[in-house]
Amino acid sequence: MSTAFSPADPSAASADRVLSVSEVSGVQVNRGIDRTTDSNIERYANGTRAEIHERIHALDREWDIERALGVNATTLALTGLVLGAAVDRRWLVLPGFVLAFLLQHGLQGWCPPVPVLRRMGFRTREEIDREKYALKSALEWP
Repeated sequence: MSTAFSPADPSAASADRVLSVSEVSGVQVNRGIDRTTDSNIERYANGTRAEIHERIHALDREWDIERALGVNATTLALTGLVLGAAVDRRWLVLPGFVLAFLLQHGLQGWCPPVPVLRRMGFRTREEIDREKYALKSALEWP
């Protein structure tokens, strides 16, 4: 039996339901990212073919939120390990918190850094692809 959940309360997700990043992001944050994406589509779709190709190439290199979360978590965990080994064992708590956050993200689709990264403008792969494929579609029309 599935437990009811509310996107406003990511901790209420059931074990068989993983929330998407968009579901756990604030409505205003999602709207802002959507507006930026729509603006980019309009701006580049009206550009030259070279500008569109350049933008598509930039979108292929853009870091999505999953990559940013993974790199930041790894950096913090390694920093905690190095400081724990070289300075003070109490630093070993840091990798424990980071790993707990990653586990929570994997199981529920949410963890404390997600809203921060979203407010910084990190998009999901689906949001990046929406812009990319809209621009590819613009290339097909004369």
